[in-house]
Amino acid sequence: MELHILEHRLQVASVAKESIPLFTYGLIKLAFLSSKTSPSIFVAGGQLQFVQKSQSALYRMCSVGSIQGAEQREGQAAGPSQLAAWGSSSGEHLSPPRLGRVWVADQCHILCLSVVLPRCKFFSLTETPEDYTIIVDEEGFLELPSSEHLSVADATWLALNVVSGGGSFSSSQPIGVTKIAKSVIAPLADQNISVFMLSTYQTDFILVRERDLPFVTHTLSSEFTILRVVNGETVAAENLGITNGFVKPKMVQRPVIHPLSSPSNSFCVTSLDPDTLPAVATLLMDVMFYSNGVKDPMATGDDCGHIRFFSFSLIEGYISLVMDVQTQQRFPSNLLFTSASGELWKMVRIGGQPLGFDECGIVAQISEPLAAADIPAYYISTFKFDHALVPEENISGVISALKVSQAEKH
Repeated sequence: MELHILEHRLQVASVAKESIPLFTYGLIKLAFLSSKTSPSIFVAGGQLQFVQKSQSALYRMCSVGSIQGAEQREGQAAGPSQLAAWGSSSGEHLSPPRLGRVWVADQCHILCLSVVLPRCKFFSLTETPEDYTIIVDEEGFLELPSSEHLSVADATWLALNVVSGGGSFSSSQPIGVTKIAKSVIAPLADQNISVFMLSTYQTDFILVRERDLPFVTHTLSSEFTILRVVNGETVAAENLGITNGFVKPKMVQRPVIHPLSSPSNSFCVTSLDPDTLPAVATLLMDVMFYSNGVKDPMATGDDCGHIRFFSFSLIEGYISLVMDVQTQQRFPSNLLFTSASGELWKMVRIGGQPLGFDECGIVAQISEPLAAADIPAYYISTFKFDHALVPEENISGVISALKVSQAEKH
Protein backbone atom coordinates (compact mmCIF):
# COMPACT_ATOMS: atom_id res chain seq x y z
CA MET A 1 0.00 0.00 0.00
CA GLU A 2 0.96 3.62 -0.44
CA LEU A 3 1.04 6.42 2.10
CA HIS A 4 0.52 9.81 0.49
CA ILE A 5 1.72 13.01 2.14
CA LEU A 6 -0.64 15.66 0.80
CA GLU A 7 0.69 19.11 -0.07
CA HIS A 8 -1.72 21.05 2.13
CA ARG A 9 -0.26 22.80 5.18
CA LEU A 10 -3.14 22.89 7.63
CA GLN A 11 -4.30 24.90 10.61
CA VAL A 12 -6.66 23.49 13.26
CA ALA A 13 -8.80 26.07 15.04
CA SER A 14 -11.82 26.43 17.29
CA VAL A 15 -14.62 29.00 17.47
CA ALA A 16 -17.01 29.21 20.40
CA LYS A 17 -20.69 28.79 19.53
CA GLU A 18 -21.61 32.33 20.54
CA SER A 19 -18.80 33.78 18.39
CA ILE A 20 -19.62 32.00 15.11
CA PRO A 21 -21.44 35.05 13.61
CA LEU A 22 -18.05 36.78 13.47
CA PHE A 23 -16.73 34.09 11.12
CA THR A 24 -19.67 33.14 8.89
CA TYR A 25 -18.49 35.55 6.15
CA GLY A 26 -15.25 33.64 5.61
CA LEU A 27 -16.68 30.20 6.35
CA ILE A 28 -19.46 30.54 3.78
CA LYS A 29 -16.87 31.58 1.19
CA LEU A 30 -14.81 28.49 1.98
CA ALA A 31 -17.80 26.13 1.95
CA PHE A 32 -19.71 27.45 -1.04
CA LEU A 33 -17.28 29.37 -3.24
CA SER A 34 -14.20 27.11 -3.24
CA SER A 35 -15.18 24.97 -6.20
CA LYS A 36 -13.90 24.14 -9.65
CA THR A 37 -16.58 26.33 -11.18
CA SER A 38 -17.14 30.05 -10.65
CA PRO A 39 -20.12 30.73 -8.38
CA SER A 40 -21.33 34.09 -7.17
CA ILE A 41 -23.92 35.20 -4.67
CA PHE A 42 -25.87 38.41 -5.20
CA VAL A 43 -29.15 40.15 -4.44
CA ALA A 44 -32.06 40.33 -6.86
CA GLY A 45 -35.60 41.48 -6.15
CA GLY A 46 -35.40 41.00 -2.40
CA GLN A 47 -33.96 37.51 -2.71
CA LEU A 48 -30.39 36.33 -2.33
CA GLN A 49 -29.41 34.56 -5.56
CA PHE A 50 -26.73 31.87 -5.95
CA VAL A 51 -25.23 31.85 -9.45
CA GLN A 52 -22.83 29.25 -10.77
CA LYS A 53 -21.04 29.46 -14.09
CA SER A 54 -20.97 26.04 -15.68
CA GLN A 55 -18.40 24.76 -18.14
CA SER A 56 -20.75 25.75 -20.96
CA ALA A 57 -20.54 29.37 -19.71
CA LEU A 58 -24.25 29.41 -18.87
CA TYR A 59 -25.41 30.73 -15.52
CA ARG A 60 -27.79 28.99 -13.19
CA MET A 61 -29.69 30.64 -10.36
CA CYS A 62 -31.59 29.53 -7.33
CA SER A 63 -32.85 31.45 -4.36
CA VAL A 64 -30.80 30.85 -1.23
CA GLY A 65 -32.40 33.16 1.28
CA SER A 66 -34.56 36.17 1.90
CA ILE A 67 -32.94 39.50 2.74
CA GLN A 68 -36.02 41.53 3.58
CA GLY A 69 -35.21 44.18 6.16
CA ALA A 70 -31.50 43.54 5.79
CA GLU A 71 -28.77 46.00 6.65
CA GLN A 72 -26.26 46.53 3.83
CA ARG A 73 -22.50 46.91 4.14
CA GLU A 74 -20.83 47.61 0.83
CA GLY A 75 -17.42 46.85 -0.61
CA GLN A 76 -15.81 47.56 -3.99
CA ALA A 77 -17.78 47.68 -7.22
CA ALA A 78 -17.54 44.71 -9.57
CA GLY A 79 -15.78 45.10 -12.92
CA PRO A 80 -17.65 45.57 -16.21
CA SER A 81 -16.65 42.13 -17.50
CA GLN A 82 -18.89 40.59 -14.86
CA LEU A 83 -22.01 42.59 -15.65
CA ALA A 84 -23.33 40.66 -18.65
CA ALA A 85 -24.09 37.62 -16.53
CA TRP A 86 -26.07 39.46 -13.90
CA GLY A 87 -29.84 39.52 -13.86
CA SER A 88 -32.66 38.67 -11.53
CA SER A 89 -34.48 35.34 -11.49
CA SER A 90 -37.11 36.97 -13.69
CA GLY A 91 -34.48 38.15 -16.19
CA GLU A 92 -34.65 41.87 -15.46
CA HIS A 93 -31.48 43.95 -15.62
CA LEU A 94 -29.72 44.74 -12.35
CA SER A 95 -27.28 47.40 -11.31
CA PRO A 96 -23.68 46.16 -10.93
CA PRO A 97 -23.04 43.82 -8.01
CA ARG A 98 -20.42 44.74 -5.48
CA LEU A 99 -17.60 42.78 -4.00
CA GLY A 100 -17.60 41.85 -0.35
CA ARG A 101 -21.15 42.97 0.39
CA VAL A 102 -22.53 41.43 3.58
CA TRP A 103 -26.24 41.38 4.27
CA VAL A 104 -27.31 41.01 7.88
CA ALA A 105 -30.86 39.69 8.19
CA ASP A 106 -32.34 38.28 11.37
CA GLN A 107 -28.83 38.16 12.87
CA CYS A 108 -27.66 36.00 9.96
CA HIS A 109 -24.68 36.90 7.76
CA ILE A 110 -25.24 36.36 4.05
CA LEU A 111 -22.75 37.15 1.32
CA CYS A 112 -22.79 39.04 -1.94
CA LEU A 113 -19.52 38.21 -3.70
CA SER A 114 -18.09 38.31 -7.19
CA VAL A 115 -16.40 35.45 -9.00
CA VAL A 116 -13.10 35.95 -7.14
CA LEU A 117 -12.73 32.63 -5.31
CA PRO A 118 -10.62 31.44 -2.39
CA ARG A 119 -7.80 29.12 -3.42
CA CYS A 120 -8.54 26.82 -0.50
CA LYS A 121 -8.47 23.10 -1.34
CA PHE A 122 -8.81 21.57 2.14
CA PHE A 123 -11.64 22.75 4.39
CA SER A 124 -13.56 21.01 7.15
CA LEU A 125 -16.03 22.45 9.66
CA THR A 126 -17.43 20.33 12.50
CA GLU A 127 -20.00 21.53 15.00
CA THR A 128 -20.15 19.82 18.39
CA PRO A 129 -22.05 20.77 21.55
CA GLU A 130 -18.98 22.68 22.71
CA ASP A 131 -17.74 24.62 19.66
CA TYR A 132 -16.91 24.61 15.97
CA THR A 133 -13.68 22.95 14.83
CA ILE A 134 -12.12 24.28 11.63
CA ILE A 135 -9.44 22.43 9.65
CA VAL A 136 -8.25 24.52 6.74
CA ASP A 137 -5.19 25.00 4.56
CA GLU A 138 -3.05 28.12 4.73
CA GLU A 139 -4.83 29.76 1.78
CA GLY A 140 -8.23 29.22 3.35
CA PHE A 141 -7.05 30.38 6.75
CA LEU A 142 -6.52 33.83 5.27
CA GLU A 143 -10.30 34.08 4.81
CA LEU A 144 -10.84 34.01 8.58
CA PRO A 145 -10.57 37.27 10.51
CA SER A 146 -7.88 37.60 13.14
CA SER A 147 -9.78 37.51 16.40
CA GLU A 148 -9.41 36.70 20.05
CA HIS A 149 -12.41 34.42 19.56
CA LEU A 150 -10.42 32.13 17.24
CA SER A 151 -8.30 29.56 19.09
CA VAL A 152 -5.60 28.03 16.89
CA ALA A 153 -3.53 24.94 17.70
CA ASP A 154 0.14 25.87 17.95
CA ALA A 155 1.39 23.76 15.05
CA THR A 156 1.13 23.34 11.29
CA TRP A 157 -0.35 19.98 10.35
CA LEU A 158 0.11 17.75 7.30
CA ALA A 159 -2.52 15.30 6.02
CA LEU A 160 -1.57 11.70 5.32
CA ASN A 161 -3.75 9.35 3.32
CA VAL A 162 -3.45 5.58 2.89
CA VAL A 163 -4.21 4.47 -0.66
CA SER A 164 -4.55 0.87 -1.78
CA GLY A 165 -3.94 -0.03 -5.38
CA GLY A 166 -2.38 3.30 -6.33
CA GLY A 167 -4.12 6.43 -7.52
CA SER A 168 -5.41 9.35 -5.48
CA PHE A 169 -7.58 9.19 -2.39
CA SER A 170 -10.63 10.12 -4.44
CA SER A 171 -10.32 7.02 -6.61
CA SER A 172 -9.42 4.53 -3.88
CA GLN A 173 -11.65 2.36 -1.76
CA PRO A 174 -12.23 3.82 1.71
CA ILE A 175 -9.80 2.27 4.12
CA GLY A 176 -11.50 2.99 7.45
CA VAL A 177 -9.66 3.94 10.62
CA THR A 178 -9.90 0.40 12.01
CA LYS A 179 -8.24 -0.95 8.86
CA ILE A 180 -5.20 1.24 9.45
CA ALA A 181 -5.14 0.82 13.23
CA LYS A 182 -2.32 -1.71 13.24
CA SER A 183 -0.35 -0.40 10.28
CA VAL A 184 -0.50 3.37 10.95
CA ILE A 185 -2.25 4.42 14.15
CA ALA A 186 -0.60 1.99 16.58
CA PRO A 187 3.00 2.44 15.30
CA LEU A 188 2.69 6.23 15.54
CA ALA A 189 1.29 5.92 19.07
CA ASP A 190 4.18 3.61 19.99
CA GLN A 191 6.54 6.34 18.80
CA ASN A 192 4.68 8.98 20.88
CA ILE A 193 3.51 10.84 17.78
CA SER A 194 0.20 12.64 18.23
CA VAL A 195 -2.37 12.32 15.43
CA PHE A 196 -5.56 14.18 14.61
CA MET A 197 -8.10 12.16 12.58
CA LEU A 198 -10.62 13.24 9.97
CA SER A 199 -12.72 10.52 8.36
CA THR A 200 -14.81 11.54 5.37
CA TYR A 201 -17.26 9.80 3.05
CA GLN A 202 -14.40 9.24 0.60
CA THR A 203 -11.43 8.34 2.80
CA ASP A 204 -9.57 8.88 6.08
CA PHE A 205 -7.01 11.61 6.70
CA ILE A 206 -4.35 11.25 9.39
CA LEU A 207 -3.09 14.67 10.43
CA VAL A 208 0.39 14.90 11.98
CA ARG A 209 2.45 17.88 13.02
CA GLU A 210 4.79 19.03 10.29
CA ARG A 211 7.75 18.88 12.67
CA ASP A 212 7.00 15.18 13.33
CA LEU A 213 7.09 14.18 9.66
CA PRO A 214 10.65 12.74 9.68
CA PHE A 215 9.69 10.41 12.55
CA VAL A 216 6.40 9.52 10.85
CA THR A 217 8.07 8.50 7.59
CA HIS A 218 10.79 6.55 9.38
CA THR A 219 8.22 4.71 11.49
CA LEU A 220 6.00 3.76 8.54
CA SER A 221 8.56 3.25 5.77
CA SER A 222 8.79 -0.51 6.32
CA GLU A 223 5.04 -0.90 5.85
CA PHE A 224 4.29 1.57 3.05
CA THR A 225 5.61 3.08 -0.13
CA ILE A 226 5.70 6.73 0.92
CA LEU A 227 4.86 9.31 -1.73
CA ARG A 228 4.48 13.06 -1.55
CA VAL A 229 2.06 15.24 -3.52
CA VAL A 230 3.88 18.22 -5.07
CA ASN A 231 1.96 20.67 -7.27
CA GLY A 232 -0.72 18.06 -7.79
CA GLU A 233 1.75 15.35 -8.87
CA THR A 234 2.59 12.30 -6.77
CA VAL A 235 6.34 11.75 -6.44
CA ALA A 236 8.58 9.63 -4.26
CA ALA A 237 9.09 11.23 -0.86
CA GLU A 238 12.62 12.36 -0.25
CA ASN A 239 14.57 10.86 2.62
CA LEU A 240 13.79 13.35 5.37
CA GLY A 241 16.19 11.81 7.83
CA ILE A 242 15.79 11.76 11.61
CA THR A 243 17.88 12.70 14.58
CA ASN A 244 20.19 10.20 16.20
CA GLY A 245 18.78 8.19 19.03
CA PHE A 246 15.67 6.91 17.25
CA VAL A 247 14.75 3.71 19.05
CA LYS A 248 11.91 1.43 18.05
CA PRO A 249 9.76 1.17 21.17
CA LYS A 250 8.32 -2.00 22.58
CA MET A 251 4.69 -2.64 21.74
CA VAL A 252 2.51 -1.78 24.71
CA GLN A 253 -1.08 -2.49 25.58
CA ARG A 254 -3.19 0.67 25.51
CA PRO A 255 -6.25 0.67 27.75
CA VAL A 256 -8.91 3.31 27.18
CA ILE A 257 -8.18 6.02 29.74
CA HIS A 258 -10.77 8.69 28.93
CA PRO A 259 -14.50 8.72 29.77
CA LEU A 260 -16.83 7.47 27.04
CA SER A 261 -20.40 8.39 26.16
CA SER A 262 -22.80 7.42 23.41
CA PRO A 263 -25.45 9.96 22.33
CA SER A 264 -28.92 8.76 21.39
CA ASN A 265 -28.68 10.15 17.83
CA SER A 266 -28.26 7.89 14.84
CA PHE A 267 -25.97 9.36 12.18
CA CYS A 268 -25.40 9.03 8.45
CA VAL A 269 -22.20 9.62 6.52
CA THR A 270 -22.96 10.91 3.07
CA SER A 271 -21.90 13.14 0.19
CA LEU A 272 -23.34 15.10 -2.70
CA ASP A 273 -22.27 16.16 -6.17
CA PRO A 274 -20.66 19.64 -5.96
CA ASP A 275 -22.75 20.64 -8.99
CA THR A 276 -25.89 20.25 -6.85
CA LEU A 277 -24.56 22.51 -4.10
CA PRO A 278 -26.62 25.54 -5.23
CA ALA A 279 -29.82 23.53 -4.78
CA VAL A 280 -29.15 23.01 -1.06
CA ALA A 281 -27.16 26.17 -0.31
CA THR A 282 -29.89 27.76 1.82
CA LEU A 283 -30.44 24.58 3.80
CA LEU A 284 -26.75 23.94 4.35
CA MET A 285 -26.18 27.50 5.57
CA ASP A 286 -29.07 27.13 7.98
CA VAL A 287 -27.87 23.77 9.30
CA MET A 288 -24.27 24.89 9.62
CA PHE A 289 -24.77 28.30 11.22
CA TYR A 290 -28.30 29.34 12.02
CA SER A 291 -30.29 26.42 13.41
CA ASN A 292 -29.86 24.45 16.61
CA GLY A 293 -30.54 21.15 14.93
CA VAL A 294 -33.71 19.05 15.01
CA LYS A 295 -34.27 16.84 18.02
CA ASP A 296 -35.76 13.38 17.81
CA PRO A 297 -39.51 13.87 18.25
CA MET A 298 -39.63 10.64 20.28
CA ALA A 299 -37.09 12.01 22.78
CA THR A 300 -38.36 13.86 25.81
CA GLY A 301 -36.68 15.73 28.61
CA ASP A 302 -33.39 17.57 28.74
CA ASP A 303 -31.27 14.49 29.46
CA CYS A 304 -32.34 12.36 26.48
CA GLY A 305 -28.74 12.10 25.29
CA HIS A 306 -29.33 13.83 21.96
CA ILE A 307 -26.40 16.05 20.95
CA ARG A 308 -25.70 18.57 18.22
CA PHE A 309 -23.12 17.23 15.75
CA PHE A 310 -22.66 18.16 12.10
CA SER A 311 -19.56 17.89 9.94
CA PHE A 312 -18.97 19.38 6.48
CA SER A 313 -15.78 18.79 4.49
CA LEU A 314 -14.80 20.11 1.07
CA ILE A 315 -11.44 18.62 0.17
CA GLU A 316 -10.03 18.86 -3.34
CA GLY A 317 -13.53 19.23 -4.75
CA TYR A 318 -15.11 16.32 -2.87
CA ILE A 319 -17.87 16.95 -0.33
CA SER A 320 -18.45 14.87 2.80
CA LEU A 321 -21.29 15.30 5.29
CA VAL A 322 -21.89 13.71 8.70
CA MET A 323 -25.28 14.44 10.25
CA ASP A 324 -27.94 12.81 12.37
CA VAL A 325 -30.98 11.28 10.70
CA GLN A 326 -33.27 14.13 11.78
CA THR A 327 -31.06 16.61 9.93
CA GLN A 328 -30.74 14.26 6.94
CA GLN A 329 -34.52 14.25 6.55
CA ARG A 330 -34.42 17.97 5.79
CA PHE A 331 -32.42 17.32 2.59
CA PRO A 332 -33.86 16.18 -0.75
CA SER A 333 -33.36 12.42 -0.78
CA ASN A 334 -32.29 12.34 -4.42
CA LEU A 335 -29.27 14.61 -3.81
CA LEU A 336 -27.43 12.77 -1.04
CA PHE A 337 -25.22 9.76 -1.73
CA THR A 338 -25.97 6.87 0.62
CA SER A 339 -25.11 3.19 0.69
CA ALA A 340 -27.61 0.76 -0.78
CA SER A 341 -28.27 -0.60 2.70
CA GLY A 342 -28.94 2.86 4.10
CA GLU A 343 -26.51 2.09 6.92
CA LEU A 344 -26.76 4.20 10.06
CA TRP A 345 -24.05 4.86 12.60
CA LYS A 346 -23.87 5.41 16.34
CA MET A 347 -21.32 7.64 18.02
CA VAL A 348 -18.84 7.08 20.82
CA ARG A 349 -17.58 10.36 22.26
CA ILE A 350 -14.17 10.23 23.89
CA GLY A 351 -13.18 12.62 26.66
CA GLY A 352 -14.52 14.16 29.85
CA GLN A 353 -12.28 17.21 29.80
CA PRO A 354 -10.77 18.74 26.64
CA LEU A 355 -8.19 16.30 25.31
CA GLY A 356 -5.62 18.76 23.99
CA PHE A 357 -3.14 18.00 21.23
CA ASP A 358 -0.11 16.62 23.05
CA GLU A 359 -1.42 13.33 24.39
CA CYS A 360 -0.51 10.39 22.18
CA GLY A 361 -2.40 7.17 21.61
CA ILE A 362 -6.02 8.29 22.03
CA VAL A 363 -7.03 7.19 18.52
CA ALA A 364 -5.14 3.92 19.01
CA GLN A 365 -6.96 3.21 22.28
CA ILE A 366 -10.26 3.23 20.40
CA SER A 367 -9.30 1.87 16.98
CA GLU A 368 -7.26 -1.15 18.13
CA PRO A 369 -10.14 -2.92 19.98
CA LEU A 370 -12.43 -2.17 17.03
CA ALA A 371 -9.87 -3.56 14.59
CA ALA A 372 -9.53 -6.71 16.71
CA ALA A 373 -13.30 -7.18 16.45
CA ASP A 374 -13.28 -6.26 12.73
CA ILE A 375 -15.75 -3.41 13.27
CA PRO A 376 -15.47 -0.52 10.77
CA ALA A 377 -15.42 3.02 12.11
CA TYR A 378 -15.25 6.61 11.03
CA TYR A 379 -13.20 8.80 13.37
CA ILE A 380 -13.42 12.57 13.67
CA SER A 381 -11.13 14.47 16.04
CA THR A 382 -12.23 17.92 17.12
CA PHE A 383 -10.55 20.69 19.07
CA LYS A 384 -11.79 19.37 22.42
CA PHE A 385 -13.04 15.80 22.02
CA ASP A 386 -12.83 12.78 19.72
CA HIS A 387 -15.71 10.96 18.03
CA ALA A 388 -15.91 7.44 16.63
CA LEU A 389 -18.85 6.33 14.48
CA VAL A 390 -19.61 2.61 14.36
CA PRO A 391 -22.44 0.66 12.67
CA GLU A 392 -25.66 1.02 14.63
CA GLU A 393 -26.01 -2.71 15.18
CA ASN A 394 -22.53 -2.90 16.76
CA ILE A 395 -22.83 -0.11 19.32
CA SER A 396 -23.61 -2.30 22.34
CA GLY A 397 -20.68 -4.61 21.64
CA VAL A 398 -18.37 -1.66 20.99
CA ILE A 399 -19.25 0.04 24.28
CA SER A 400 -18.77 -3.24 26.15
CA ALA A 401 -15.39 -3.90 24.54
CA LEU A 402 -14.15 -0.36 25.21
CA LYS A 403 -15.31 -0.49 28.83
CA VAL A 404 -13.39 -3.76 29.28
CA SER A 405 -10.31 -1.99 27.93
CA GLN A 406 -11.07 0.97 30.18
CA ALA A 407 -11.20 -1.28 33.22
CA GLU A 408 -7.71 -2.63 32.43
CA LYS A 409 -6.15 0.70 33.42
CA HIS A 410 -7.20 0.18 37.06
